[in-house]
Amino acid sequence: MYLAQQWRLLGLAALVIAVDLVWAAGGHFQIDMIAYARLAALAILLLGAGVFYQEKRNEPALAAMLLGASFLVIFSAGASVLNYFLLTVAGSRIDTVLVKADRMMGFDWYHVMVTMANHPMLNALLFRIYNMVLPEVALVLVVLAWSGRIGGAYRYCIALAVGALIAIGVWTLMPSLGAKSLYVLPPEVTKKLTLSVTCDYGAALVALLHNGPGYITPADMRGLIAFPSYHGVLAVIMAFYAWQISWLRWPALLFNAVVIVSSPIQGGHHMVDLLGSFPVAALAIFIASRSESASLVNKLSPVSGHSGHMAAIPCHHDTSQR
Repeated sequence: MYLAQQWRLLGLAALVIAVDLVWAAGGHFQIDMIAYARLAALAILLLGAGVFYQEKRNEPALAAMLLGASFLVIFSAGASVLNYFLLTVAGSRIDTVLVKADRMMGFDWYHVMVTMANHPMLNALLFRIYNMVLPEVALVLVVLAWSGRIGGAYRYCIALAVGALIAIGVWTLMPSLGAKSLYVLPPEVTKKLTLSVTCDYGAALVALLHNGPGYITPADMRGLIAFPSYHGVLAVIMAFYAWQISWLRWPALLFNAVVIVSSPIQGGHHMVDLLGSFPVAALAIFIASRSESASLVNKLSPVSGHSGHMAAIPCHHDTSQR
């Protein structure tokens, strides 16, 4: 029943990996092939387990968890490598434009960081929440599948991938590295702050943009994209799909709202980066939902060679639309 969505996930992963392999073959990049081979092995192991539980055990929920996890492992690895390759062709940096836009809205990143240094407990809370986004990605996938929303689980994975590709595309045309790449905070401020991303991190991103990716390894993969914030994209997508789960909807909405609020501080983002994440997430969700609509249209199409009759559709209670 979910083969069309599974093939779309496979197609997305295969496309990104194929681009990576072709570009790597002609680009003379230094890549930690052993580390990426381990990730590929993990993805294949999860894929095999998912196929087993789908075909042999008839457990679509567990299969969706495993297949979704396999996809997220291999796609995230491939997309991050692609993002590093794109450092070599990225356009002109737009951070100064984004700072001006922030100031027009009354947002001053430097002032916010200085103020946050006087609120260490709040900053520590934002640090923890910001760094729980990746575990939340896995949690939402598991809950969607386990609650019987199998189609929702696959659409969720598609939305995450499409959102990443849109963000990467926008960044390639108009690269930005965040407010953290433009400022240097005073030592008396930095020593009071517990940050996921520092101004030194921002300076390292500037060096990557100027000098190229260097040695590419998953052990030291840096988040390059500031605008549109992919943390913001993740937060919106996760809140949207978690809304389908009655007991999870409000905690997820609150949690992801805090993720967005914390992103300028913990991610060194411009405020505009977060605003830009909303249309990207909305487009990704729309494309993922259209993939489901296309699957339903295909199921309702006339059987080839029997133009006067509709294809037989097995009765199945799909709770993914709840």
